[in-house]
Amino acid sequence: MFKRFILLTFALFIAMSIAVSAHTKNVVIQGHHGKLFAVIQTPKNKKTYPMVIILHGFLANKEMPLLKTLADNLEEKGIASIIFDFNGHGESEGKFEDMTISNEIEDTKKVYNYVRKIPEVTSISMVGHSQGAILAGMVAGELGEDKIKCIALMSSAISIFDDSVRGIFLGRKFDPINLPEYLEIHKGINVGRAYLKDIQTLPVETISQKFKGRAYMIHGTSDFLIPYTDSIRYHFIFQNSEIHLLTGFDHNFTQDITRPDKCVTDFFVEELLEK
Repeated sequence: MFKRFILLTFALFIAMSIAVSAHTKNVVIQGHHGKLFAVIQTPKNKKTYPMVIILHGFLANKEMPLLKTLADNLEEKGIASIIFDFNGHGESEGKFEDMTISNEIEDTKKVYNYVRKIPEVTSISMVGHSQGAILAGMVAGELGEDKIKCIALMSSAISIFDDSVRGIFLGRKFDPINLPEYLEIHKGINVGRAYLKDIQTLPVETISQKFKGRAYMIHGTSDFLIPYTDSIRYHFIFQNSEIHLLTGFDHNFTQDITRPDKCVTDFFVEELLEK
Protein backbone atom coordinates (compact mmCIF):
# COMPACT_ATOMS: atom_id res chain seq x y z
CA MET A 1 0.00 0.00 0.00
CA PHE A 2 2.79 2.40 0.96
CA LYS A 3 4.66 1.59 -2.26
CA ARG A 4 1.54 2.29 -4.28
CA PHE A 5 1.11 5.61 -2.47
CA ILE A 6 4.69 6.58 -3.31
CA LEU A 7 4.17 5.68 -6.98
CA LEU A 8 0.94 7.68 -7.19
CA THR A 9 2.58 10.66 -5.49
CA PHE A 10 5.51 10.49 -7.88
CA ALA A 11 3.16 10.27 -10.88
CA LEU A 12 1.23 13.30 -9.65
CA PHE A 13 4.49 15.22 -9.18
CA ILE A 14 5.55 14.41 -12.75
CA ALA A 15 2.16 15.48 -14.12
CA MET A 16 2.33 18.74 -12.23
CA SER A 17 5.89 19.34 -13.42
CA ILE A 18 4.83 18.84 -17.03
CA ALA A 19 1.94 21.26 -16.58
CA VAL A 20 4.24 23.88 -15.09
CA SER A 21 6.89 23.41 -17.77
CA ALA A 22 4.31 24.26 -20.43
CA HIS A 23 4.52 27.91 -19.28
CA THR A 24 1.01 28.78 -20.43
CA LYS A 25 -1.36 31.14 -18.68
CA ASN A 26 -5.03 31.77 -19.38
CA VAL A 27 -6.02 35.43 -19.10
CA VAL A 28 -9.15 37.49 -19.68
CA ILE A 29 -8.84 40.93 -21.28
CA GLN A 30 -11.59 43.50 -21.62
CA GLY A 31 -12.13 43.98 -25.35
CA HIS A 32 -14.28 46.26 -27.48
CA HIS A 33 -17.36 43.99 -27.33
CA GLY A 34 -16.84 42.23 -24.02
CA LYS A 35 -14.29 39.91 -22.48
CA LEU A 36 -11.58 38.36 -24.63
CA PHE A 37 -10.22 34.96 -23.62
CA ALA A 38 -6.52 34.57 -24.29
CA VAL A 39 -3.56 32.26 -23.70
CA ILE A 40 -0.07 33.58 -22.98
CA GLN A 41 2.79 31.20 -23.71
CA THR A 42 6.28 32.05 -22.46
CA PRO A 43 9.69 30.41 -22.98
CA LYS A 44 11.29 28.40 -20.20
CA ASN A 45 14.26 29.70 -18.22
CA LYS A 46 14.15 33.24 -19.62
CA LYS A 47 13.72 36.33 -17.46
CA THR A 48 12.86 38.57 -20.43
CA TYR A 49 11.55 37.82 -23.91
CA PRO A 50 10.02 39.35 -27.04
CA MET A 51 6.24 38.91 -27.39
CA VAL A 52 4.28 38.05 -30.53
CA ILE A 53 0.53 38.73 -30.71
CA ILE A 54 -1.15 36.02 -32.80
CA LEU A 55 -4.33 37.04 -34.65
CA HIS A 56 -6.71 34.39 -36.01
CA GLY A 57 -8.88 34.86 -39.08
CA PHE A 58 -12.55 35.04 -40.02
CA LEU A 59 -14.60 32.23 -38.39
CA ALA A 60 -11.47 30.81 -36.73
CA ASN A 61 -10.34 30.92 -33.08
CA LYS A 62 -7.31 30.54 -30.84
CA GLU A 63 -7.50 26.73 -31.03
CA MET A 64 -6.59 26.65 -34.73
CA PRO A 65 -3.78 24.04 -35.07
CA LEU A 66 -1.80 26.26 -37.45
CA LEU A 67 -1.60 29.00 -34.82
CA LYS A 68 -1.19 26.78 -31.75
CA THR A 69 1.74 25.03 -33.41
CA LEU A 70 3.24 28.41 -34.24
CA ALA A 71 2.99 29.43 -30.58
CA ASP A 72 4.78 26.21 -29.58
CA ASN A 73 7.52 26.84 -32.14
CA LEU A 74 8.06 30.38 -30.91
CA GLU A 75 8.29 29.18 -27.30
CA GLU A 76 10.95 26.64 -28.23
CA LYS A 77 13.02 29.43 -29.77
CA GLY A 78 12.70 31.74 -26.76
CA ILE A 79 9.83 33.94 -27.96
CA ALA A 80 6.59 34.48 -26.03
CA SER A 81 3.16 34.72 -27.61
CA ILE A 82 -0.42 35.61 -26.80
CA ILE A 83 -3.29 34.19 -28.82
CA PHE A 84 -6.90 35.16 -28.18
CA ASP A 85 -10.42 34.81 -29.52
CA PHE A 86 -11.79 37.96 -31.15
CA ASN A 87 -15.23 39.18 -30.11
CA GLY A 88 -17.93 36.82 -31.35
CA HIS A 89 -15.41 33.98 -31.83
CA GLY A 90 -14.45 31.00 -29.67
CA GLU A 91 -14.81 31.65 -25.95
CA SER A 92 -14.85 35.43 -26.15
CA GLU A 93 -17.98 37.48 -25.56
CA GLY A 94 -20.02 39.25 -28.22
CA LYS A 95 -22.12 38.14 -31.17
CA PHE A 96 -20.46 37.12 -34.40
CA GLU A 97 -22.90 39.20 -36.47
CA ASP A 98 -21.75 42.30 -34.54
CA MET A 99 -18.09 41.68 -35.39
CA THR A 100 -16.37 44.20 -37.68
CA ILE A 101 -12.84 44.89 -38.86
CA SER A 102 -12.94 48.10 -36.81
CA ASN A 103 -13.88 46.47 -33.52
CA GLU A 104 -11.33 43.70 -34.09
CA ILE A 105 -8.72 46.42 -34.52
CA GLU A 106 -9.80 47.76 -31.15
CA ASP A 107 -9.63 44.23 -29.66
CA THR A 108 -6.06 43.94 -30.92
CA LYS A 109 -5.11 47.28 -29.37
CA LYS A 110 -6.60 46.17 -26.04
CA VAL A 111 -4.40 43.06 -26.15
CA TYR A 112 -1.38 45.17 -27.11
CA ASN A 113 -1.98 47.46 -24.14
CA TYR A 114 -2.24 44.42 -21.87
CA VAL A 115 1.04 42.78 -22.92
CA ARG A 116 3.06 46.02 -23.04
CA LYS A 117 2.55 46.27 -19.28
CA ILE A 118 4.15 42.86 -18.68
CA PRO A 119 7.60 43.66 -17.20
CA GLU A 120 9.36 40.72 -18.87
CA VAL A 121 8.32 41.75 -22.42
CA THR A 122 11.14 43.46 -24.33
CA SER A 123 9.33 44.08 -27.63
CA ILE A 124 5.97 43.36 -29.28
CA SER A 125 5.38 42.00 -32.77
CA MET A 126 2.35 40.54 -34.54
CA VAL A 127 1.40 37.71 -36.86
CA GLY A 128 -2.01 37.27 -38.43
CA HIS A 129 -3.71 34.67 -40.60
CA SER A 130 -6.25 35.65 -43.29
CA GLN A 131 -8.42 38.43 -41.81
CA GLY A 132 -5.98 38.45 -38.91
CA ALA A 133 -3.28 39.43 -41.41
CA ILE A 134 -5.33 42.48 -42.41
CA LEU A 135 -5.56 43.43 -38.74
CA ALA A 136 -1.83 42.95 -38.17
CA GLY A 137 -1.03 45.29 -41.03
CA MET A 138 -3.52 47.97 -40.01
CA VAL A 139 -2.70 47.94 -36.29
CA ALA A 140 1.02 48.06 -37.09
CA GLY A 141 0.34 51.02 -39.37
CA GLU A 142 -1.60 52.83 -36.66
CA LEU A 143 0.84 52.13 -33.82
CA GLY A 144 4.07 52.44 -35.83
CA GLU A 145 7.39 50.63 -35.73
CA ASP A 146 8.37 52.24 -32.42
CA LYS A 147 5.65 50.09 -30.79
CA ILE A 148 5.45 47.11 -33.15
CA LYS A 149 8.83 45.57 -33.90
CA CYS A 150 7.85 43.51 -36.96
CA ILE A 151 4.87 41.66 -38.50
CA ALA A 152 4.12 38.47 -40.40
CA LEU A 153 1.07 38.01 -42.62
CA MET A 154 -0.16 34.51 -43.47
CA SER A 155 -2.66 34.11 -46.35
CA SER A 156 -3.49 37.82 -46.18
CA ALA A 157 -6.96 38.70 -47.49
CA ILE A 158 -6.84 42.29 -48.71
CA SER A 159 -8.91 41.52 -51.84
CA ILE A 160 -12.10 41.27 -49.76
CA PHE A 161 -12.09 45.08 -49.75
CA ASP A 162 -12.07 45.21 -53.57
CA ASP A 163 -14.73 42.51 -53.89
CA SER A 164 -17.04 44.28 -51.44
CA VAL A 165 -17.25 47.35 -53.68
CA ARG A 166 -18.63 45.03 -56.38
CA GLY A 167 -21.08 43.48 -53.93
CA ILE A 168 -19.25 40.18 -53.34
CA PHE A 169 -17.99 38.66 -50.10
CA LEU A 170 -16.61 35.10 -50.00
CA GLY A 171 -18.72 34.23 -53.03
CA ARG A 172 -21.94 35.68 -51.58
CA LYS A 173 -23.54 38.54 -53.51
CA PHE A 174 -25.23 41.61 -52.04
CA ASP A 175 -26.31 45.09 -53.09
CA PRO A 176 -23.19 47.25 -52.53
CA ILE A 177 -25.26 50.44 -52.51
CA ASN A 178 -28.11 49.35 -50.24
CA LEU A 179 -26.34 47.12 -47.79
CA PRO A 180 -28.46 44.36 -46.23
CA GLU A 181 -28.93 44.19 -42.48
CA TYR A 182 -27.27 40.76 -42.54
CA LEU A 183 -25.50 38.64 -45.13
CA GLU A 184 -25.53 34.86 -44.66
CA ILE A 185 -22.04 33.43 -45.15
CA HIS A 186 -22.83 29.87 -44.14
CA LYS A 187 -26.06 28.34 -42.91
CA GLY A 188 -26.96 30.18 -39.72
CA ILE A 189 -23.81 32.36 -39.83
CA ASN A 190 -24.24 36.01 -40.77
CA VAL A 191 -22.15 39.16 -40.97
CA GLY A 192 -23.87 42.45 -40.24
CA ARG A 193 -24.27 45.66 -42.23
CA ALA A 194 -21.51 47.33 -40.17
CA TYR A 195 -19.02 44.65 -41.25
CA LEU A 196 -19.93 45.09 -44.93
CA LYS A 197 -19.63 48.87 -44.62
CA ASP A 198 -16.22 48.48 -43.00
CA ILE A 199 -14.79 46.40 -45.84
CA GLN A 200 -16.14 48.92 -48.33
CA THR A 201 -14.77 52.04 -46.68
CA LEU A 202 -11.74 51.32 -44.48
CA PRO A 203 -8.52 52.72 -46.06
CA VAL A 204 -6.62 49.49 -45.43
CA GLU A 205 -3.66 50.24 -47.72
CA THR A 206 -3.26 53.84 -46.57
CA ILE A 207 -3.16 52.79 -42.93
CA SER A 208 -1.00 49.69 -43.41
CA GLN A 209 1.70 51.39 -45.47
CA LYS A 210 2.47 53.72 -42.57
CA PHE A 211 4.32 50.82 -40.96
CA LYS A 212 8.01 51.06 -41.87
CA GLY A 213 9.29 48.08 -39.91
CA ARG A 214 10.08 44.61 -41.22
CA ALA A 215 7.17 42.65 -42.73
CA TYR A 216 6.98 39.06 -43.94
CA MET A 217 4.29 37.54 -46.14
CA ILE A 218 3.63 33.84 -46.76
CA HIS A 219 0.87 32.42 -48.98
CA GLY A 220 -0.02 29.19 -50.75
CA THR A 221 -0.21 29.21 -54.54
CA SER A 222 -3.24 26.88 -54.44
CA ASP A 223 -5.25 29.15 -52.15
CA PHE A 224 -8.60 29.25 -53.98
CA LEU A 225 -10.32 31.24 -51.22
CA ILE A 226 -7.95 34.23 -51.22
CA PRO A 227 -5.49 34.51 -54.14
CA TYR A 228 -1.78 34.60 -53.39
CA THR A 229 -1.62 37.87 -55.32
CA ASP A 230 -2.98 39.47 -52.12
CA SER A 231 0.36 38.79 -50.45
CA ILE A 232 2.25 40.07 -53.49
CA ARG A 233 0.21 43.25 -53.15
CA TYR A 234 1.23 43.57 -49.50
CA HIS A 235 4.83 43.08 -50.58
CA PHE A 236 4.52 46.39 -52.44
CA ILE A 237 2.55 48.09 -49.64
CA PHE A 238 5.33 47.51 -47.11
CA GLN A 239 8.65 49.04 -48.12
CA ASN A 240 10.74 46.74 -45.91
CA SER A 241 9.27 43.33 -46.66
CA GLU A 242 9.84 39.88 -48.08
CA ILE A 243 7.46 37.27 -49.45
CA HIS A 244 7.45 33.48 -49.54
CA LEU A 245 5.02 31.56 -51.77
CA LEU A 246 4.43 27.88 -50.96
CA THR A 247 3.67 25.92 -54.12
CA GLY A 248 0.51 23.81 -53.91
CA PHE A 249 -0.60 25.00 -50.45
CA ASP A 250 -4.16 26.11 -49.69
CA HIS A 251 -5.52 28.95 -47.55
CA ASN A 252 -5.00 27.17 -44.21
CA PHE A 253 -1.81 25.35 -45.30
CA THR A 254 -3.51 22.02 -44.58
CA GLN A 255 -0.96 20.16 -46.72
CA ASP A 256 1.61 20.60 -43.93
CA ILE A 257 1.20 23.32 -41.29
CA THR A 258 4.76 22.79 -40.08
CA ARG A 259 6.11 24.36 -43.30
CA PRO A 260 4.62 27.86 -42.96
CA ASP A 261 5.02 27.78 -39.18
CA LYS A 262 8.75 27.13 -39.53
CA CYS A 263 9.09 29.95 -42.06
CA VAL A 264 7.29 32.43 -39.80
CA THR A 265 9.21 31.25 -36.73
CA ASP A 266 12.52 31.65 -38.55
CA PHE A 267 11.53 35.20 -39.52
CA PHE A 268 10.78 36.15 -35.91
CA VAL A 269 13.95 34.49 -34.62
CA GLU A 270 16.01 36.53 -37.11
CA GLU A 271 14.25 39.78 -36.27
CA LEU A 272 13.67 39.50 -32.51
CA LEU A 273 16.53 37.55 -30.97
CA GLU A 274 19.98 38.98 -30.52
CA LYS A 275 22.28 38.23 -33.40
